Amino acid sequence: MEVMNPGERGLVALSPLLLLLQLIYTGFQFPVVSGFGVDDGNPSSLLKGAKESINSGLYSEALEILTTAVDKNPEFAEAHRDRGHVLRQLCRYEESEKSYKRFMELKPGDTSVEKELSQLQQAQSAWESASALYESGDYSRAIEHIEKVVLVFSPACLKAKHLKLKLLFALKDYSRVISETGYLLKEDESDLEALLLRGRAYYYLADHDIAMRHYQKGLRLDPEHSGLKKAYFGLKNLLKKTKSAEDNAERGKLRLAVEDYKTALSVDPIHQAYNVGLYLALCKLLVKLGRGKDAISSCTSALEIDAELPEALLQRGEAKLLIEDWEGAVNDIKEAAQKSPQDMNIREALMRAERSLKMSQRKDWYKILEVSKTASIAEIKRAYKKLALQWHPDKNVENREEAENKFREIAAAYEVLGDDEKRARYDRGEDLDDMGMGGAGAGFNPFGGGGGQQFTFHFDGGFPGGFGF
Repeated sequence: MEVMNPGERGLVALSPLLLLLQLIYTGFQFPVVSGFGVDDGNPSSLLKGAKESINSGLYSEALEILTTAVDKNPEFAEAHRDRGHVLRQLCRYEESEKSYKRFMELKPGDTSVEKELSQLQQAQSAWESASALYESGDYSRAIEHIEKVVLVFSPACLKAKHLKLKLLFALKDYSRVISETGYLLKEDESDLEALLLRGRAYYYLADHDIAMRHYQKGLRLDPEHSGLKKAYFGLKNLLKKTKSAEDNAERGKLRLAVEDYKTALSVDPIHQAYNVGLYLALCKLLVKLGRGKDAISSCTSALEIDAELPEALLQRGEAKLLIEDWEGAVNDIKEAAQKSPQDMNIREALMRAERSLKMSQRKDWYKILEVSKTASIAEIKRAYKKLALQWHPDKNVENREEAENKFREIAAAYEVLGDDEKRARYDRGEDLDDMGMGGAGAGFNPFGGGGGQQFTFHFDGGFPGGFGF
């Protein structure tokens, strides 16, 4: 039986951790191996370990092994060849080309790397083209170069993957940005560029909570990252202004709320998914304030982003009623009703708009008598008497036909406005044809005759048409 010396018996008795500390303390020398379990002194072993890393997609680790190999043996041709391959995968093209050429110097008759050199040149050219196209704004063509060439020959090229993300973002393909960044962050959760672009994609989809979490995670890794700081504080400012607008609107401070919404809209004018809601909220406030033209502009901006919003069509219709664009109001609210047929508020608004349009198409008796809509019956009688005297045909012999027409209108206006019940029905927009008066003004004849007869007018007892004073 083999006998252990006292030192060896002490090591066996120690726990694994204490054993390790004891070995370090006593200067015990471990075999020299790389982080991959490869003997650094054996070139063949190094080459084998590098190939295993390449097959696993661990290009950075493979590069470390191969660099060790060529440092130990600068004449190791196969290590130069494989190192060139790895560098091409990582799109470090100039270094890759040097490694390939070094292999060809060491093995001048071997043409095995010629194809790889060609792929390297294609990838390098495509990368340069994609970068130029990105700068010029030709995003679709740039992404074709990245996807069809660069990432085919250099699948581990991180800068190409980042450029692809920027291109997708510029094309507003936010869903793909989220998908692609997901793959990158699985490989390296500290990829700040991926965190920023993923956060911004969620932001422009108006998912602000998730966007904020990505910004915060990135800033914990690098508190001074300019892009993350700008995105983070920009979002905080937007949410702050929106909250202020909502609070002021709730408290009835409508004018302050209007200014807050305008400020919120100025934070990021291209944030359409969020701004559509701001424009609509602003439009509603402006309608409440009676600012028809401004409200129309705000609702139109919302509809330019999303033409299918029934509420924006409804509010724009209400705004058009304020500026007496009756037909425009009916058209907008009718379209809103078609998009949301079950909404009773829209249906009621459409009835009001159609009634307003109908009222606008009839004669304005108040305007004809030159009185306001709040005029008293005494004011209406005085206005009628004054205008009837002014336009009595007997006093307008030279323009008798014009005077007769004008006098008929004045008398018809008084027939409606001089009667409390008829005036109330007229103000409500009811159809005057149902009043049994022949539709006041449409064929109404205050002269008692018809068919173009000539009449003689007297002022000694009253006015023609039965309107005495």
